[in-house]
Amino acid sequence: MSDFSTARQKMVDGQVRPSDVTDLRIIDAMLAVPREEFVPASQRAMAYLDLDLEVAPNRFLIKPVVLARMLQASDVKATDKVLVVGCPTGYAAAVIAQFAGQVTSAAGMAADGDAANGPYDLIVLAGATEIVPTRLYKQLAPGGQLVGVFALTKPARAVIVTHSHEDFGSRPLFDATAPVLPGMEKLPAFVF
Repeated sequence: MSDFSTARQKMVDGQVRPSDVTDLRIIDAMLAVPREEFVPASQRAMAYLDLDLEVAPNRFLIKPVVLARMLQASDVKATDKVLVVGCPTGYAAAVIAQFAGQVTSAAGMAADGDAANGPYDLIVLAGATEIVPTRLYKQLAPGGQLVGVFALTKPARAVIVTHSHEDFGSRPLFDATAPVLPGMEKLPAFVF
């Protein structure tokens, strides 16, 4: 077993499983996808640490446990069409592709998503948002869900939003932190 295989197993056993992630599809996917291949060579030794890993200026891979817990809450189906937003190197998309029907990755301005290829059954924010991502909501199919870290208030929380009857309902999942995705920052307000 290589050092990275051992580190991957320790990440799952020490971070993911103890956080109540029991979906074997997610566990198997995280064991199968070599996270070290999705980070710069200079940072491979840190690929399996419990941290948000900066892979390019202001671009991050979120903590593995946050990704795993959000995926478990969204209950991804084998037929789902999924959009991963803010996925700078493709790691989150590669994990989800292990058990979803179709996965599209959008690494540009997160708030824009990828409307041309929608609608989506699931949109995963691979980071946090400080704004309500209404443009992304409009890219959800009826019954579709969006999951991500919402930093609109403190503490920030992972939230799942469901598109139902031309409306959107949200449910908090767990307290979480993640770097804010480009284009999803709160605009500075003028203060007297």
